[in-house]
Amino acid sequence: MKSLEDLVVFAKVNGFIFPGSEIYGGLANTFDYGPLGALLKNNIKKSWIQKFVSETSSNILLDSSILLNSEVWRSSGHVGGFSDPLTECKSCHERFRADHLVAKFDSSLNTDKFSLSEMDEFIIKNHIKCPSCGKENFAPIKKFNMMFQTYQGAVIESANQIYLRPETAQGIFINFKNIQRSLRKKIPFGVGQVGKAFRNEITPGNFIFRTREFEQMELEFFCKPGTELEWFDYHKNICRKFLLDLGIKEENLIFRDHEKESLAFYSNATCDIEFRFPWGFDELWGIASRTDYDLGVHQKGSGENLMYLDPDTNEKYLPYVIEPSLGVERLLLALLFSAYDTEILDNNEERTVLHLHPALSPYKVAVLPLIKKEHSEKALEIYNSLIKHFSVTYDSSANIGKRYRRQDAIGTYFSVTVDNDTLTNDTVTVRYRDSMKQVVVSLKDLNSFILNAISF
Repeated sequence: MKSLEDLVVFAKVNGFIFPGSEIYGGLANTFDYGPLGALLKNNIKKSWIQKFVSETSSNILLDSSILLNSEVWRSSGHVGGFSDPLTECKSCHERFRADHLVAKFDSSLNTDKFSLSEMDEFIIKNHIKCPSCGKENFAPIKKFNMMFQTYQGAVIESANQIYLRPETAQGIFINFKNIQRSLRKKIPFGVGQVGKAFRNEITPGNFIFRTREFEQMELEFFCKPGTELEWFDYHKNICRKFLLDLGIKEENLIFRDHEKESLAFYSNATCDIEFRFPWGFDELWGIASRTDYDLGVHQKGSGENLMYLDPDTNEKYLPYVIEPSLGVERLLLALLFSAYDTEILDNNEERTVLHLHPALSPYKVAVLPLIKKEHSEKALEIYNSLIKHFSVTYDSSANIGKRYRRQDAIGTYFSVTVDNDTLTNDTVTVRYRDSMKQVVVSLKDLNSFILNAISF
């Protein structure tokens, strides 16, 4: 696996990820997704929607608002409880999450059970030093709410204070009744959503792993109480299969089930899927059995009856919820680490190759005229035909070997070379990215050949 520093350089040079606001000196922890990064991101989201919504008859899609009534966040507990323990080094004025300082000193400790005063005492007693300056001079720990605040309307006053959503899930919960009734959905069913979320993290870092603006792919699966643990295991298995199908190796994954004493108060089962990043295993995907907590708090806070009436048994109950929640950027980062490779060929030449699943490749096909003067007209004709069906790029500069290397480096799955045989026989040479194998394909079969190879 390449280092984080190697990947940051690769991502910028090849148009995947740029530092935010770079020409103005940047803005910490912000990133722009370049032409290839935007395509890769969209392909990841399409693949998730395909597997978790389109191919699952019980699941449907939602796109809820980023701005919600502030009472939503009060009922959900985010206004009062969505906070991290913050401490500041009084010597260098760097800020840190106190629980991370404690966990780094002793990873066996469950910091969720620590009070702020206990964390303060632990840091002092164990002489924990500031990671930046090495001093032992921390200010008392305070709770830091991670929600971004803004105001709705023309006048800034507390009456119209609202928040940027810190997660997409609450938009699903408050629409449960609308969705269930309008589509006449029967339990069990799931609601998937892909969208932006915002968290004012104390210590963002590791490139795009932890950022203040990010996208989530979340599924809230509503089921009958008593069946939730079966559905919890089911979703663990399909999440695992999804990652493996995308090309992530099993040895780079750990399924970490939470012990009973470390579960959140609303959960009766939680599993973190961790990926082996260069800095170690870290959370990629969280799967939680959240009982009926979410619908319960919104029923109480809104005064709206959110009970489900089973049309077959006339039984009424608040559904339980299984929540697999995955960050787009974290999965993108894991996929880049899994795919990015440097190979030494038989002729001792080095090539950089991005072994992405073809369904994720930013460009599925590169159209390359062998000789620009002789083959460009036909190559452009083929290019214009293919772009109606696939993401395609066109490259006519430099020798054919260099053009192959360019496409290998950005993950393009097929290179289609147009030569004299194309002009006389209506055939093209199709080169595979990973094996570099070349096959001859007739133009009339080219679309179906590509489609069959890139399906997910």
